[in-house]
Amino acid sequence: MEEDALSKSDHRSVPERLHNLARNLWWTWNPQGQEIFRELSPLTWERSNHSAVEVLHDVSHIELAARLHDSDFLKKVQSVLVDFESYMESKDMWASRLATKFSGPVAYFSAEFGLHESLPIYSGGLGVLSGDHTKSASDLGIPFIGISLLYRNGYFQQHIGSDGWQQESYPRYDPLRLPLELVTEEAGGRLLNSVEIGHSAVYFQTWRLLVGRAVIYLLDTNLPENDQHFQSLTAHVYGGDVDTRIGQEIVLGVGGARLLRSLHIEPSVFHMNEGHSAFLTLELLREQIKQGKDFQEAQTVVNARCMFTTHTPVPAGHDRFSSELLEHTLGRFWSDTGLTHSQLMSFGRINTDDHQELFTMTVLALKMSRSANGVSQLHGEVSREMWKELYPNRNVDEVPIGSITNGIHTPSWATAKAHEFWNKRLGVDWTAKLMDAQYWSKLENGDLATDEELWALRTILRRDLVEFVRQRLRNQLLRSDADHTVSVDQALSPDALTICFARRFATYKRAPLIFRDLDRIIELVNHPNHPMQFVFAGKAHPRDTDGKRFMQRIVEISRHPQLAGRVVIIENYDMNVARHLVSGADVWLNTPRRPLEASGTSGQKIVIHGGLNLSIMDGWWREGYNGSNGWAIGEDSSETDLEIQDEKDSTNLYQALTEHVIPEFYHRNDHGIPVEWIKRIRNAMRFLVPIYNTDRMVAEYVTRYYIPR
Repeated sequence: MEEDALSKSDHRSVPERLHNLARNLWWTWNPQGQEIFRELSPLTWERSNHSAVEVLHDVSHIELAARLHDSDFLKKVQSVLVDFESYMESKDMWASRLATKFSGPVAYFSAEFGLHESLPIYSGGLGVLSGDHTKSASDLGIPFIGISLLYRNGYFQQHIGSDGWQQESYPRYDPLRLPLELVTEEAGGRLLNSVEIGHSAVYFQTWRLLVGRAVIYLLDTNLPENDQHFQSLTAHVYGGDVDTRIGQEIVLGVGGARLLRSLHIEPSVFHMNEGHSAFLTLELLREQIKQGKDFQEAQTVVNARCMFTTHTPVPAGHDRFSSELLEHTLGRFWSDTGLTHSQLMSFGRINTDDHQELFTMTVLALKMSRSANGVSQLHGEVSREMWKELYPNRNVDEVPIGSITNGIHTPSWATAKAHEFWNKRLGVDWTAKLMDAQYWSKLENGDLATDEELWALRTILRRDLVEFVRQRLRNQLLRSDADHTVSVDQALSPDALTICFARRFATYKRAPLIFRDLDRIIELVNHPNHPMQFVFAGKAHPRDTDGKRFMQRIVEISRHPQLAGRVVIIENYDMNVARHLVSGADVWLNTPRRPLEASGTSGQKIVIHGGLNLSIMDGWWREGYNGSNGWAIGEDSSETDLEIQDEKDSTNLYQALTEHVIPEFYHRNDHGIPVEWIKRIRNAMRFLVPIYNTDRMVAEYVTRYYIPR
């Protein structure tokens, strides 16, 4: 069938088709597609952080035409193009078979989308979750439209100074060098929309981003029609002060709703991913009132169309704005409804009679949605407790906040070598069977992959990580004047137990917890027969001084004479760095202060690579751990005294390492295989892969929340 398709392909159209592919992020979860662009220009591929658009920008039409005269390369290109075009045209999808009552489209609002390292419009876990949600919606055939902002300066590039302190820089990105297309009017010219902020009309243009079958629209205020302040409104992810934050959220929520209206798109559901976009409900309300509905009727209509996912288990983490700021920024917008400022404030207050209470975006989202959910079972419980005052006549377990546990888009996070390994053993269609538990149960025995083959995969991926880290450290060394006691080429060992910790450097994630007893770690790291080593990565928010101090502490430890080269920290954590770490880690360490990890997904990404989790019983791991697929740190409980909790967790962590993790890793049979360790790997794959993926997650959203009841 593929040969027939190839024989019918028009060779003269291949360059145009290749450019179309580069501008659709489908290739980011297709290793063969990535290899085509890498092969065209390895230097540009690496320099651009793996951007297909940049590669084709640097490869001239003349050069591309000449390269396509190579019959072997042409066949590779055509094969990928056929796969891509077949994917885009397929009608046989999960949604068409199992979600026939779902009319769509879903309008999914998120302040960030982490789709690929070459498109830096994300900060961390929330964005990556949004990106993985989008990709699975595409794979399942869900009509899906994402709404976000175009951040021309992204989040920030991270450099660690000689004193171990994080430094930030903000490169400027050219939309024309990204996989974006400007949205235009039918008659030509850019499509402009506007929102009211204070007394000003703030205009925005929109860029279209294709992610398989899904579409994301990115709103951009960098226009000459705007004052300078508003031109930079969408410059940075979560940048600026409270005025910038509320301005961004007005553009995202109100502007996003107006964009959809201008495109004549009528979503079946508006899904707010976190409270940043909740102002969209006020725009929908204003629209209903302008059509002649009274207040109660208008609110009922809005409630029926909206749903909300909360990600924040800490009260202080929810956006709150003063009455004065709301009156200043939304006064002109709100006057169009004919409602009072007091009525506006009531949407964001738990106690509507308390005129000192701030306006909370999560309260607005909860009041204006037909359904709401947390992102793990425990987070659902925490959220119901946190917002129970909104529902005074209900018991806490009756508070209408459910839960859907987060997952990952497995094909995106599986490295090329992992894809190749499983393609040979499971068949090339394994990525289409991620929800099939019976399919993954086949890994329980060694018929498909022997112990020796699994251990060979782990050894290859660990070596890849070591060499990646050495190269990154070499680059860091060139920029740093700090003393280095160990040669970069001696950093890490391809044979040692490798533990990775990579995530946002928020203090509740407790990155330094493993070093609470430094002497003990020095002993374990330097054991002559059973050594272990640590790789850290992550960014602290530019205004999070305590998080930066945690990072500085890790840097100081990495320079300790007895730990140098065995504890390393990599700068500029992004999706590329994450992919190397989740594939190379033998153990993924997760030490949040329970129950502050709403879900977490980084540990889910290691499973397809044969990695194992060592985690506090929080977020997804509280559900995923079954006693034989990794290790738990402590019990399913927590202390109110934080110092006591930290001490207990530290003790339990060292106990798990010394009594279970290290002995199992180094206990080998006559062939050098850690048989018990491999058993855990098999158990993890069999049990975790078919559950902790975004195909399952998105399917749950469709059947439980997207389809009206």
